Order: sequence, then structure tokens, then C-alpha cells
Amino acid sequence: MENKPAAIWNHLFVSRIIDSMADGVFTMDENGYISSWNKSMARISGYSAEEALGKTCEILRCSRCFDKNCPTDIKKCNILEMQYTEAKECQLQHKEGHDVPVIKNASVVKDDKGHVLGVVETVTDLTELNRARHRAKEAALRLGEIHRMDNIIGKSRAMREVFAAIDAAAASDATICIKGESGTGKELVAGSIHFNSERKASPLITVNCSALSETLLESELFGHARGAYTGAVHDRMGRFEEASGGTIFLDEVGELSPFIQVKLLRVLQEREVERVGESKRRKIDIRIVTATHRDLYTKVQDGTFREDLYYRLKVFPIILPPLRKHKEDIPLMISHFIKSLNKKTGKQIVDCSRDAMRLFMDYQWPGNVRELENAIEHAFVLCQGDRIQLEDLPIEILQANRKNNRVTSSLLGTPVRKEQLSKESLLALLDNCNWNKAEVARQVGISRTAIWKYMKKWDIPLQPDAS
Repeated sequence: MENKPAAIWNHLFVSRIIDSMADGVFTMDENGYISSWNKSMARISGYSAEEALGKTCEILRCSRCFDKNCPTDIKKCNILEMQYTEAKECQLQHKEGHDVPVIKNASVVKDDKGHVLGVVETVTDLTELNRARHRAKEAALRLGEIHRMDNIIGKSRAMREVFAAIDAAAASDATICIKGESGTGKELVAGSIHFNSERKASPLITVNCSALSETLLESELFGHARGAYTGAVHDRMGRFEEASGGTIFLDEVGELSPFIQVKLLRVLQEREVERVGESKRRKIDIRIVTATHRDLYTKVQDGTFREDLYYRLKVFPIILPPLRKHKEDIPLMISHFIKSLNKKTGKQIVDCSRDAMRLFMDYQWPGNVRELENAIEHAFVLCQGDRIQLEDLPIEILQANRKNNRVTSSLLGTPVRKEQLSKESLLALLDNCNWNKAEVARQVGISRTAIWKYMKKWDIPLQPDAS
């Protein structure tokens, strides 16, 4: 009698624990009738405990049970003979009729003398996991779409050579080194190589070697063992291991420290990695693609880059031309960016004006394709019509070909400096331009927004008759 309250409390405690579990748990007696049914089973199946107790597991209509349709008799399903089942993915039928993806596991429970007390089954709902898998699959498909060859725009001879190099690189497993200025599309080329290769079903892992300190980059690339350093509270897989079966893209490889260069050379030679803080060597099957905007041979000559690593990396080099070297591709790129932004923004811009296109062709594009794309996106924010105008362009492009920010006014015939702009000179320009703020902006070489700000600053009305 003294132990009864404790026994009752223990039973209640265990019952509450089972009810609090995220996984579904139910038990059956030796005859196959359900004897307990936790809250998660009610949520997963739609059947309340009252509806399930005393029934057989037939109510779940499991799609797999020892590779057969689930029998109604526990003696026919072999669980009593097999003692347990391995966890397996299957489907249960919800009370409302739809299928629920689950992992199902069952074990026989015996007393101390070996007599069967019943069977306990656990059911893990995979609905959210399957949704996440579906989202990941869609994301991978979208990523593959982004990196398709036809998303690298160009028809010039220089770009045709790049396309041929991508085709050749994708057909091999050689180490690739992509060289080009910032903004030329090195990451896009790396993606195209991967998604057009035999490794496309495996991961493409990108690491920017200039973004992390030596210590952090070592851990990022190679992983670490628990306790390797302060803050390493658990084992961590490195990027080389994550890329197993696929491709690792090392951007800005020219920024690697001498220590990381030695470790990378070892990876290239042995195809093995060691996590920081452990001596175990792990085999990896990866394709290495690197990129740099620096002249690695010059760095070899000045002693800041290992010569043996340099030759390991440049097995198959791909040189991306700067945009100023293939300006004939600019109209095609602009058309591509406009179509893409129309879809994104819902606008219906069809093209650039002749003056805007002329300025695009005259500009030297120090930021290359990335700068061109950003310029079109900037223009989309300001453009009110169906064509991008000069006043819609970023100010640095408008001023680039104007020495000392000077423009010869076609209307005034006199030079106008932005820094010399005053209320009086702005009023004169407005009068001569019939109060067309866009034309005034063109004359001065600044944005239309800047003209409005000057007008507000000097209390100049938007129209002459408003004064």
C-alpha cells in the first residue's frame, strides 16, 4: 500500500511523457488489439484514442507491412516471430482519406519470463520533411536553370570561345581555373560547368576565399573535430566533404594564405582531407573549380603564391573577357536583363532610347556585366515610360564621359558645371529647356531626382506658372 501512490505517479508520469512525444506511439496486446494511443497518433491519423482503442492496426491501412498489405490478424503479420521491424518509410491512410507519409517501426515487448505482453509501434510523420525535400528539389531545379548555358549572354567571338571552353570543361573532370575581372560572371561559369557535367545531381558548394580569416577558412573548408578550439562544441563537416560527389568552387583563390595553400595542394594531390583537431584522413570525390581576378603567375613570381599549386590549379584555364572587350554583346545583355526585370517587377519596358544605348556603348564598364545589370535595375526604378532614358541611368555612368563633370549644352551653347550650379543658373536652364527637368538633368550630367532636390532646396516651383 505504501508503494501504490508512487506506482500510480510513475504510471501517470510515463503516460504524460508518451503523450508529449512528437512521434506517434501506440501499443497492441498479444491479440493485436490497440491498448494505448498517444496524442501524436491522434494528430497523425485523425483517429482519437476513443476511436482507436480496441481496434486493430487495420484502421491505419499501412501501405507496407513486411512487403505485403497490412493483414488484420497480428498472427499473420509475423511481428511476433520477427520480434521487431526495421524502420521503413510507408504511408498511412488518414481518417479523412488522404495518405500520410511516415516512418514506421514496431517491436515486441516481453516480461521477465519471456512472455509476450504486446507490441509497441512508433510512427514519425514525414509530411513536413517531404515538403522540405520538395522545396529543396525545386530550388535545385531553379539553381540549375540559373546556371544553364543560355543564361550566359553573348554572341561575340570572345564569348563563343568561352562557351566552347565551358563545354570542354563540363565533359571532363579536370581542375578548372576561371580568370576574369570582378563582375565578369566567374561564378555563373562555374555553375554552368557543374550543371552541364556528370556531377550535376550532386552539390555545387561555393566558398569565397577572401571573405574569411585564415583560421575560419580552414575550419570552413576542412571542418573540425569537437574541442579543436574554443567554441568547437561539436564535430563539423567541412565544405570539401559537403561537396562529395559534386563540385567545390573556390572563388578568389588568389587570396589564400601560404598555410591554406599548402593544405589545398595536399587535397589536390591526395584527394583526402583532415578535419581541424583530428588525424583521421577522409577520402573525398570532388571536382575543384577555382576563380581569381588576380594574375596568379605574377603572384608566383613575387613569392606570394606557390608555384606547384599554381600549376595544379591551371590544368584547364578559362579566361573571361571584360565587357569593354566585347561591347557588341551589350544590346543582347540589356534585352535579357529587361525581360528578366519585366517578369520580376510587372513593368512593360521594351528597350533603351537611342541616347541611352549610345552611352551604354561608350561607357568602359569597370564593373563589367554585374555593373551593367545593376544599371538596368537602377533604370527600372526611375523609368516611367516603356523605354529607358538617359535620365534613368546611374549618375556615375552619366558623368563618366564628361571630363570634370562638364557637358556642352545644346540649348545654351555654354559649358555647365554641376558644382557651379546655383539657383540663378538652374532657373536659366529651366527656362531654356521649357521646364523639362529631364533635359536639364542631361545638360548638367546629374539625375532628374537631383534636379528636383535642388529645386526644393531653393524653393523653385515645379512649373513656372506656379510662382
